[in-house]
Amino acid sequence: MWLQQRLKGLPGLLSSSWARRVLIGVLLLLIFYWYLGAGGRWTFLGGPSLHGGAVGQCLQTEIHRWRSIVERGEGVYRSPEEPLDTPFVSGNGHILIDVDSNRLWVSSAPQPGSAPVLQTEFSPRMGVNLDGERAVARASMLWFRKGAVLSVRCVLTAAAQSSRDCVAIREEFMAHRSRPNVYLQRIHVSNPSDRTVTLDITSNNPTHRSKFSTSVETLENREVELSSGRVAVENQMVLVVVVTRKPTIRVQVQAKSEYSDSVLSVVWTSQPIDPSKLEETFSTLRDGAKKEMEELLRTDVANLVLDHQKAWMDLFISGVEMRRITDSHTPSSRTVNTTLYYILSATTAPLLDNRLASEDRARLESSLNYADHCFSGHATMHAENLWPDRVSSTAQILQLVTLWTLTLQKRGCKVLVATGAHGAMQGMVLSFGGLQFTENHL
Repeated sequence: MWLQQRLKGLPGLLSSSWARRVLIGVLLLLIFYWYLGAGGRWTFLGGPSLHGGAVGQCLQTEIHRWRSIVERGEGVYRSPEEPLDTPFVSGNGHILIDVDSNRLWVSSAPQPGSAPVLQTEFSPRMGVNLDGERAVARASMLWFRKGAVLSVRCVLTAAAQSSRDCVAIREEFMAHRSRPNVYLQRIHVSNPSDRTVTLDITSNNPTHRSKFSTSVETLENREVELSSGRVAVENQMVLVVVVTRKPTIRVQVQAKSEYSDSVLSVVWTSQPIDPSKLEETFSTLRDGAKKEMEELLRTDVANLVLDHQKAWMDLFISGVEMRRITDSHTPSSRTVNTTLYYILSATTAPLLDNRLASEDRARLESSLNYADHCFSGHATMHAENLWPDRVSSTAQILQLVTLWTLTLQKRGCKVLVATGAHGAMQGMVLSFGGLQFTENHL
């Protein structure tokens, strides 16, 4: 009875124009709520979904450039939608840059077949950040044939008005293949917005560390940072000296413009020494690193990059084409290429070193053509420990290098291993199918 009385009074209530407007407004809000859903509500209200969607769309555009490379088996990438648990590194057998953990690994015995097994406290990657970052999306690619790690970050700042204001920060990290002591970090910033953005480029090395210290010096009228540290090896120590061309710390990137810069570093390391030889060895390393940096400062960075890329492309040609594999016991093409890349990154390549004497070059080239019955053993294509599906750390890369070196040496490939990365590539390819190089097959 009470409900009937209230319903009878409803037409009178709705006769009011104010009540009708309120009712219509409530109905419209309910429709929007139902139609848009929770994610739509945040987008409609300008919340996180707008920012995530904008930087995500920007990131997909950047990743699209990599897809053809990955499809050809020349690289792998990771993104928020496609995570990949594998170390992204660049190395040349003398130095190894772990981009993810921002750590420098060095070799104290750079003979062919040895790996950079010493982790330092030096952080080789410079930090590149925008003022007022509000939303960020990032992705990385490991480019096998170019011997580099590519990184891209799409950033919306607090002053951004729309998704078109998304700033792209692209970086490329490479340990130079034909200059064993050289490391490069290339930076490119694209600002399509109508506002100027401020870029900060900073070192990630705290000055309070006792094992690594940094000072600023001047070379060729440019400021460089000279960092020095040590790594303990039993009762001895290995000295490490890094000279880095100091970049512009704070940069204004104008609206509708782009900015590019390169960070050059030279890394010199010693053999294990006694503490009594510390000062003498440090002086030698410092002078050598500074001299090499002076030479680099007079060199066009573009030519350095081209030399590195050409050396890697020539080295990474195996002559073997891996098609789609259905056999679950045979490693995939991605596994094979990733393994080859890791081994080559941690192995020196004397034949690519421009400082190699002509007599030594002739001897190494002769060794590559020496029929030493490599590979004498069963095919390694089914050896999961040699072609692992998953490598999750730099330490595991170094263990894999050691395993491959011992395997090849025991199977008649000792001469090839001694020639460095070229011989390692040749031995690994022969081992995959259990092929053998003899005097009857030249």
